[in-house]
Amino acid sequence: MSPTSRTNRGAKPPAVVAELGRPETPEETAARKAQNSANHRNRQTVNNLVYSLIATVALVAVIVLIVPRGNPTSSAPPVDYAAVAQQAQGSEPDRLVVPKLPSGWTSNSAELRTKTSDNVDAWYIGLLTPKGQYIGITQGFDANDSWVADQVNRTRIAGTRNIDGVKWDVYDNRAAGSDAGNVKYALVTTAGTSTIVVFGTAEDSEFTTVASSLTDQLHSLGSPTPGGK
Repeated sequence: MSPTSRTNRGAKPPAVVAELGRPETPEETAARKAQNSANHRNRQTVNNLVYSLIATVALVAVIVLIVPRGNPTSSAPPVDYAAVAQQAQGSEPDRLVVPKLPSGWTSNSAELRTKTSDNVDAWYIGLLTPKGQYIGITQGFDANDSWVADQVNRTRIAGTRNIDGVKWDVYDNRAAGSDAGNVKYALVTTAGTSTIVVFGTAEDSEFTTVASSLTDQLHSLGSPTPGGK
């Protein structure tokens, strides 16, 4: 018996591939290995994409957590409404009212509105209360009933209040919910040629603070009377 015959007799026969029902040919083996390698690379690519996406989301979450955020309105520099009023004084028939408020009150807006669609010039101050609520003061010059109705969101008078000797008409929209916007509550009185509207979202005590701060100035304009003209 030749050495070659002994070697072949001891060699392990090729494995039968179930799908083929026979051993693979060298070409089929090479093709299978190539396909396996390709599948492995594709899986790695997909895994890398998933890992990259997870890392990106995690990075965004960290940035959101560490970047300081705040209320844009409260973080804006306060407006010196007294200085704005001083510059505009003399341009209207009455002096512009300027509330003198305790510490903790700030303003985010102050402007003299002219050439309006309703032809009523108005001095406006936007206030932020110590409790974070909003109160606006609008002083309309030679205003009419239609202008007043617009300022109070066309709400009916709910009664009157006497604050430091000044009588104010009261407009209460608090029961209207979000439909009332920023005019959840309003006070209106007239002095001289001015109609003063104090409106906003604050509580009664903060409205009283603002109205009281205007008392002397309203008397200087004329005898205050509730409501518009």
